[in-house]
Amino acid sequence: MTVTPQPDHTAADDARPGDALVKAGGIVFIVGAVATLATMAPLFLDVDPFPSYAWAVCMLMGVGFMISAAGVLRSAAAQRTAARASQA
Repeated sequence: MTVTPQPDHTAADDARPGDALVKAGGIVFIVGAVATLATMAPLFLDVDPFPSYAWAVCMLMGVGFMISAAGVLRSAAAQRTAARASQA
């Protein structure tokens, strides 16, 4: 039988590896999502569309997703390392 280590809930604000990347990725993703909504609005409102650099800002959604994914992978690697260390 293996014992799974329980998380320490005494300090809820402890920053774990990857948390900052996930938060930053979420912010970048939201900026890209707002830019996408703003860029798509003129297409439905029959006004002149935004220039091409505004469409490039929409790519921040993908960039934010990739940053968050890197944070999740970093967090998983740190948890795996901690689990290995607790077994030894």
